[in-house]
Amino acid sequence: SLENRVKETLHRAFWDRLKEQLSASPPDYSQAIQLLQEIKEALLSLLLPRHNRLRSEIEAALDMELIRQEAAHGALDVGRLSAHVLGTMAMLCAPLRDDDVRALRDLTDPVQLLREIFRVLDLMKMDMLNFTIQSLRPHLQEHSVQYERKKFQELLDKLPSSLEHTAEWLRRAAAEAATAPRGAGSSAKPSPAAVLDQAYMNLLRWEPAHREYPETLFMDQARLQEVRSQVNQLVIVAAVLLVTSGTCGSTLFGSPGFVARLKRVTKVLLEGLSSTRCEEALHDVGDQVLQEVGRTLSQLGYPALAVDQCASLKGQISSIADENNAVRRVVEQRIHSFLSLFISPNGQNSPKDLPKGLEAIQEELLAVGRRFGTVVHHNRQ
Repeated sequence: SLENRVKETLHRAFWDRLKEQLSASPPDYSQAIQLLQEIKEALLSLLLPRHNRLRSEIEAALDMELIRQEAAHGALDVGRLSAHVLGTMAMLCAPLRDDDVRALRDLTDPVQLLREIFRVLDLMKMDMLNFTIQSLRPHLQEHSVQYERKKFQELLDKLPSSLEHTAEWLRRAAAEAATAPRGAGSSAKPSPAAVLDQAYMNLLRWEPAHREYPETLFMDQARLQEVRSQVNQLVIVAAVLLVTSGTCGSTLFGSPGFVARLKRVTKVLLEGLSSTRCEEALHDVGDQVLQEVGRTLSQLGYPALAVDQCASLKGQISSIADENNAVRRVVEQRIHSFLSLFISPNGQNSPKDLPKGLEAIQEELLAVGRRFGTVVHHNRQ
């Protein structure tokens, strides 16, 4: 992009200018001193409140007034300063950055060394930020729950009918839960928890263009819509793999990398696709699947698929665009059943719970299930 090209040009000019200054006779340390000041501030920002001794050592080693005086008299020891900076970085960095810091010690060009120090410091600051967020997450989530409860209560006090879409969402779920099969001896009326579970599962089939989103989920709507999109994509991917397996057999599907390649090409062609263009995309998916099948059969020394088999497989893949397609409906039912295990109040899931026929998308399903469960548990609270 133009922005990136401008940025790279400016960065290159900055470091070229620094090289000119340090190569001059006598050297000009003005820009290098400014960079040392920024390095000092970056190191101090990585310290915890209890790091008093280390803070004093950094202040003493990178005493900017002393550094300016040494530079003015041509007595600036860049090697000593660099060694202290690298030693401090080694003490402060996370274990995964040890190799990055160690590699800095092998650099002899002062300009390259300064440039790489800033790069690694940026990584260390990101590590510290991620650690801080991870530490604060439970407190932030609890605060968020309390804040949303308070705001919704204030809204209800002013506008008692302000949650009418939420009420309709729950009424619809209650009607569906009342007709769902339950175990022997269960009461005719579904429990509130069962109604709520049904309501959350209905979000995976929600069409925002045809129905207003529940007010209590407005803050999570984007996340839930993304989950819904991922689930719809996985339904189609799994259906494509199932019909392909039915035509080609287990031998081909046991070929190393074959399933991964089919998954990859199908996901790429379906990425960001609206339901109205699904049929067109699946036509392309069918062509790509046949190419991959033909290539793999040839590599394994097997004869190519017959013309009628190719036509049948391509037709089956294209028919998955129909939401009432039998394979698609079975796959969707199994995936939704699997995801429902993530949203129960104490729901934990593991690969052994995976329904039959979904092994090829196990990793993706677990990831989307955990994401769905996280949003639902927060909203349930």
